[in-house]
Amino acid sequence: MDAHSDHVAFPDLHAAKAGEPSTLRQSLNGRWAFHLAQSVAARPQGFFATEYDMAEWGDIEVPGYMQLQGYGCNQYVNTQYPWDGVEELRPPHIPEANLVGSYLRDFSFEKLDGTGRVVLTFDGVETAFYVWLNGEFIGFSEDSFTPAHFDVTEQVRAGSNRLAVQVFQRSSASWIEDQDFWRATGIFRDVWIEQQPTLHVEDLFVKTDFNDDFSAAVLRLDLKLWGETAGATVDVFLADASGAQIAALSGLSAQAGMDLDLKVEAPDLWSAEKPTLYDLMLVVRDKDGAVIEAIPQRIGFRHFEIKDKLMLLNGKRIIFNGVNRHEFDAVRGRSVTYEQMLWDVRFCKQNNINAVRTSHYPNQSTWYRLCDEYGLYVIDEANLESHGSWMTDGKVDPRWPVPDSLPEWRDCVLDRAKSMLERDKNHASILIWSCGNESYGGKNIFDMSEFFRQRDPSRLVHYEGIFHDRRYNDTSDMESQMYTKPQDVEAYLTNDPQKPFILCEYMHAMGNSCGGFHLYTDLIDKYDLYQGGFIWDYIDQALAIDPDSGSRAVAYGGQFGDRPHDGEFCGDGIVTAWREPSTKVQEVKGLYQPFDLSPEAGGVSIRNKNLFVSSADYRLVYRLLLDGEEILSASLDTNVAAGDTAFIALDLPKATKAGEYVLQCSLCLKTSTLWADAGHEIAFGETVWCVEGDVKLDAPVPLTCQNGDINLGVETPHYRAMFSRVFGGLSSIKVDHSDASLEFILRPPRLVFWRALTDNDRGCQLGFDLAVWKSASHCYKRAGFEVDANSDEPSITHRFALPGLKIEPTVSYRVGRDGLIHVEADFAGAEDLPDLPIFGLEFTVPARLDRFRYYGLGPDENYIDRLRGARLGVFEKGVEDNVPAYLVPQECGNRVGVRWAEVTDEAGLGLRFASEGQPFEFSALPYTMMELDAAYSPEQLPAVTQTVVRIAARQMGVGGDDSWGAPVHDRYHIKSSEALSLKFSLCPIGV
Repeated sequence: MDAHSDHVAFPDLHAAKAGEPSTLRQSLNGRWAFHLAQSVAARPQGFFATEYDMAEWGDIEVPGYMQLQGYGCNQYVNTQYPWDGVEELRPPHIPEANLVGSYLRDFSFEKLDGTGRVVLTFDGVETAFYVWLNGEFIGFSEDSFTPAHFDVTEQVRAGSNRLAVQVFQRSSASWIEDQDFWRATGIFRDVWIEQQPTLHVEDLFVKTDFNDDFSAAVLRLDLKLWGETAGATVDVFLADASGAQIAALSGLSAQAGMDLDLKVEAPDLWSAEKPTLYDLMLVVRDKDGAVIEAIPQRIGFRHFEIKDKLMLLNGKRIIFNGVNRHEFDAVRGRSVTYEQMLWDVRFCKQNNINAVRTSHYPNQSTWYRLCDEYGLYVIDEANLESHGSWMTDGKVDPRWPVPDSLPEWRDCVLDRAKSMLERDKNHASILIWSCGNESYGGKNIFDMSEFFRQRDPSRLVHYEGIFHDRRYNDTSDMESQMYTKPQDVEAYLTNDPQKPFILCEYMHAMGNSCGGFHLYTDLIDKYDLYQGGFIWDYIDQALAIDPDSGSRAVAYGGQFGDRPHDGEFCGDGIVTAWREPSTKVQEVKGLYQPFDLSPEAGGVSIRNKNLFVSSADYRLVYRLLLDGEEILSASLDTNVAAGDTAFIALDLPKATKAGEYVLQCSLCLKTSTLWADAGHEIAFGETVWCVEGDVKLDAPVPLTCQNGDINLGVETPHYRAMFSRVFGGLSSIKVDHSDASLEFILRPPRLVFWRALTDNDRGCQLGFDLAVWKSASHCYKRAGFEVDANSDEPSITHRFALPGLKIEPTVSYRVGRDGLIHVEADFAGAEDLPDLPIFGLEFTVPARLDRFRYYGLGPDENYIDRLRGARLGVFEKGVEDNVPAYLVPQECGNRVGVRWAEVTDEAGLGLRFASEGQPFEFSALPYTMMELDAAYSPEQLPAVTQTVVRIAARQMGVGGDDSWGAPVHDRYHIKSSEALSLKFSLCPIGV
């Protein structure tokens, strides 16, 4: 049947208003009988017959995927086709290796009075399927992500029925469903049967037209009715958000096609900031006035256009603070639940994400309803991607691209566009139709874009593929690019741009990433035509290994024996596959926040970046910290209008006590909303200043020095320290506690010039380019030492030779009369050497020191190119909890701007590190960098036997423009010619 709007019909007005599922629909979800064949030739024949014996079959859950229920192998590939290297094929030929799933479901059907037609619907089946009902062939479909509707009025029976479906893993559709995802198979969305009355609203198209200043609107309704219209009438009622009726049309003569207008004065406009929805009710009555059918539809009044080369929502320049979202769950794959969709939309709202691109296929209808209600802008993307047909190993190679301008592909491409638009057209949240993803160019995709424009002029059309093929440049209304570096975006924007610019994919969030994100968001205020972008991507596509056991272990491509595969490239999310926010979210929320808060002496400047709402719904909460401890907390109301900036004076005490002061300001929800509880912070800013004062000196600590042949020992009233000439540094810190002697140093601190490679490091071949520093970290040797055992404060200084390098960094230890061990590591710098990944010292301490507390930037891990979302404060965490759930272990857990850090056991015994001069970077992990570097999954990491503390002068950024070649931005590198010095003290605490 033809595609149509996703409205839901009810048998009467009461049912339509109740908010319950329609009784006209019967779900066919649940356990189905199932048989898996390894090839098309081996599939069962005649199984659709009503007398077929399925006693020997297994069973399967619908909706769900075959592979995720034990039928077939999971396979993840990105751009390559899943049969590459197995079979040599060109479109439209289908692989011989083709799983076929046969499904059988017996169900009981009771025909309702007044039924005129019975329709069977499959909301989503990958990739192609045949259907039989009661032994009769019904039809075929191969668009995986939009509904397939079949008229089964003549085939369905009162009483017992048998539904048979045969699903094919590969089909001609596989050539244009080459998305970056797990290649799964099955009936993965709902199946249902609907009894439609003798007169049925088959299609509804809602349009909103406005006058120039949006003070009045006309709601236009295009209706398509099926059935007998003689004597029937249609009523239309429109109510506002309070439930008050504001417009109505009654007693209209029913016709097959109806165009209706309702005038609305002063409509409350829909936006993501204020997603006001109106309630439309359509009522179809028979000639006697009895209700045949009632249809509720939620309506958003909004206007989206390009004007003067800017994308405008309700007349205002819009910014997309977006994310790409695959439908995904670690156990169910793309068969996601309502609860998961609700979690996703709430997560986006809580973390200042205002837009979602449905990468790269239409989502479940429920998702768009949630986006309407909660307020998210949507790019709705057609189910089209043929990446592997025109790109090889990241290089454009259009030798046999599909669909291109090939006439044999035109109809299926346009059908996918039609199926998406007709289903989704009434959702206010959808601003843009997208012609699919990464399918090169050609006339077929251009014709798709023209269909979108002609059928729905109220929205814009997006297609990034013209970046690679400009033959049909007008396919896209906007210039859309992927992973363009910030400087190249700026080059486009300064070179007479003819279209508004967005990044439909940017900030490749693979592993420890999202560094340099601010270099993109900083362009928003600089260039009007830069209108934001969509992070790649939302959720790690990692599958649970053994979910029935309760294990949280997940696997990526290749770990199920799948070949070919694209490894961990499925792990690009800002949330894990279990929907746990990653540490990257801290930066996303900070850079996407809708208010800029700039505290300063006496108050805070608030800039409202919203287009339509003031700050009145938020409470300004401010705190004053002294050396990390709160000394004042207060709040007040504000009302900064959309687009305005205002200075708010704050009642602050005079800072007279010596120390470091931090003024922190937040905007927090006054009352609970659909998406967050009262008190939820939406925006944050801080400023730091110091007050100088006299330093109070404690009485000198007595020291006893033992200068041995190998070791320099120093005893204080609180601990005994030993420094080894042979092993090159601090070899022991012992304390007496509870009749026992506790050792805090497992091995002398080691210089570090290397870090465990991140996904981005591996992608840009950092290991090859900077390998000299890896050998320097692991293979340096002592080059000399100097001991001063006779001075008032004994000290030892070591020089170290680095393999193949003419540079000798030094590390010195001095035990001061203040009772502290003062450490200084110096790197003099050298010309003609590659940049340094890091420079610091690594301490190995007992595993019982399994928690840390620090004063620095946090609370989550941060790096020099990813700290805009962090704040200064005192934070604490478990050492094992400091390893994020990246699919592949890598550099992690770092904190920038650390003034002091403590690593302790449960009783509070441990070591304190305090900066002297410049703050340092800090991490405490249960693994060494070598252990992290060697493991391909968290399960390969060894049992925890130690805590590894790293104190660094500086570490390079983590980058994130992409994960296959983009280096960390130069400003966040560490030049080897630069002299670096690390100074800090340490001492035992809790003893």
